[in-house]
Amino acid sequence: MVKLRLKRCGRKQRAVYRIVAIDGRSRREGKDLGKMGFYDPINSQTYLNIPAILYFLERGAQPTGTLFDIFKRAGVV
Repeated sequence: MVKLRLKRCGRKQRAVYRIVAIDGRSRREGKDLGKMGFYDPINSQTYLNIPAILYFLERGAQPTGTLFDIFKRAGVV
């Protein structure tokens, strides 16, 4: 099953996350199927590629709980 999840980037104590579509059995830093934006929790910045997100959601991808909250705040879901 394909999941939409956060992939950690950045340096120590300064995490930035990419929003990616990835196989549900893969580990957090595994190979992704597509990049759909980023999330910076420290500065509260979010960039979403909404057409790509909707493409994967229409094909059955499941967002994680954190991403569902981010999408709800942005008005995607």
